[in-house]
This record gives sequence, C-alpha cells and structure tokens, in this order.
Amino acid sequence: MRRVVVLGSSGSGKTTLARELARRMNVPHIELDAIYWQPNWTGLAKPIFRERVGTAVAQEAWALCGSYAPVRDLTLARADTVIWLDYPLRVVFMRVLQRTIRRSFSGEELWSGNRESLRLSFCSRRSLLLWVINTWRIRRRDYPKLLRGEACRHLRVLRFRTPAATAAWLAEFDRRG
Repeated sequence: MRRVVVLGSSGSGKTTLARELARRMNVPHIELDAIYWQPNWTGLAKPIFRERVGTAVAQEAWALCGSYAPVRDLTLARADTVIWLDYPLRVVFMRVLQRTIRRSFSGEELWSGNRESLRLSFCSRRSLLLWVINTWRIRRRDYPKLLRGEACRHLRVLRFRTPAATAAWLAEFDRRG
C-alpha cells in the first residue's frame, strides 16, 4: 500500500484518516479540498485543478482524501488502495454539525482564508449540512458501482461501515506494514 485514496461523505473522517495514514506511512498527505478551494469559497477552474492534482498524484507514494469527479480518473488510476468510509447518515451529519459549530466559534481557517460560519451553514443554500443530506444517498448508491468498474479493477478496496471498524483496522495497520 503506497498510494491510498480515502473516500466518504463529508464528516466521515476522510482527512483525519488520510493524514494519519500519511504520517504512519511517511508519505505526503494530499487534501483535494485544500487544492480546490480558493479565497471566498471559490472553486479552482477545472483545467488548473486537474493539473495540480495530476502533479500531486505523480509522486511515488501518498495518502489522499477526497473524491472530486473532475479528477477521480487521475486519483484512482494512480492509487493502489481505496478506503471507503461508508458510515450511517446520522454519524456523518452529527460530526459535520459539531465540527461546523466548533469551527464557527473558533474562527479556524480551513483553506485559502476560508472559514465556516453559522450563517453559511444554517441560512444558505450552500450549507454543508444540506450538502451532507443531499449527497449521502448518492455516494452510497454510486460508490459500489464505481468501485466495481473497470477503472478500479486494479485497486484493493476496503469499506468500513463504522468508525469502530476503521479504528480497529488502523490499530492493526502498523503490525501489517
């Protein structure tokens, strides 16, 4: 396992797991959100996004979090392992809710000066909470098809349905090597 993509709904813990795997594997951590999001929550233009992600995944080894459709072909083609954090909606929604409240009050900077706010989270059509509700079922429906497809035949796929299952696997990670 040298190039790992961690997939899942917002709030599933993709970034936390990919960062921890990168640390344990002593490889770079690639966070697609950090590449994509520009100041004022503006997304990077698709050609530039693809170029930057292509450069990032050209490295020999890495742990990557995210599954942006415009670059999925680049990330999955280079990966050798996919970890899908397939948690129940109630788990990811509560995590996002708690994280959003914490980040709103702390003023934590995410990427390119962007910060979460209660107004954006509760009073906007761009709400991350609405995003989780609207995309959770889509991911649950589409990921199995994607991961069984031709583009993923070379991949080792691990699917964890609970945070406890992920934690148990991670606890064994160092022993397996």
